[in-house]
Amino acid sequence: MTKKRFIGVLTTGLVLGTASMALAGDDSAAAAGLWIFFGIAIACGFGIGVAALGTGLAMGNAINAALLGIARNPDAGGKIMTTMIIGLALIESLCIYALVICFILVFKIPDLGVIVEKTFL
Repeated sequence: MTKKRFIGVLTTGLVLGTASMALAGDDSAAAAGLWIFFGIAIACGFGIGVAALGTGLAMGNAINAALLGIARNPDAGGKIMTTMIIGLALIESLCIYALVICFILVFKIPDLGVIVEKTFL
């Protein structure tokens, strides 16, 4: 089993396992709120991590290609650099969109103190 396949299977098992635990829990509103709290927290952390990884890889590839192009044709360095900067800005906007979505989700998290009080007390 390759490393990528192993990570994919592990991630799928983790997601499906937590979903089944959430569905198997009791039906009280407080327990549901607790699962919503944990789900949003995990989703925000995972989402930002994936977005940062993807944009980091994309930016590295863009800079690599631009430097190779400048090395092959130094006279076109200005045009290549301008195009690269615009491309990097567009790539970075994807990570900023993920950050905005995570901020929106974080502000939707219910108060943990109230949830714990209703669930365990």
